[in-house]
Amino acid sequence: MDYGFWSHALLWLIGAMAAVGALGTALAFWSLGRQGYRKD
Repeated sequence: MDYGFWSHALLWLIGAMAAVGALGTALAFWSLGRQGYRKD
């Protein structure tokens, strides 16, 4: 494999991990907010 492929794959992997992390953080805050509002 050449260098261009690996740099592109690494960049894509970092981007995917960042997207998943951001999505998970948003979901965690959303669920925490819902739990805080519900008082039953």
